Amino acid sequence: MTLEFYREYCLAKPGVTEDTPFDEDALCFRVGSKIFSICSITEFGYINLKCDPERSVELREQYDGITPGFHMNKKLWNSVSTLGNVPDQLILELADHSYELIFASLPKKLQAEINS
Repeated sequence: MTLEFYREYCLAKPGVTEDTPFDEDALCFRVGSKIFSICSITEFGYINLKCDPERSVELREQYDGITPGFHMNKKLWNSVSTLGNVPDQLILELADHSYELIFASLPKKLQAEINS
């Protein structure tokens, strides 16, 4: 998995924008102004993704490359390795899951605007 591929994958989702609000290295992907993914631009080793709490526990038990979210709410966010110990397909599935969780939390009017 490369940053370029991951970036294009995220930006292809409806309503997604990107920015670097914390510093020039922390790339954030947002939907409806809410962050669903954070990764480093210079060291693309981990991606922080929101996750259902029960699923987070299961994933952390299954994969050494999935740990509680670095600098995030450890119950709701995971840091997912891009260094080969988590399958790329699973990383993309978890990015989709994070996007869907954030999208579902948006006001219905904004959801409708994004989907139109």
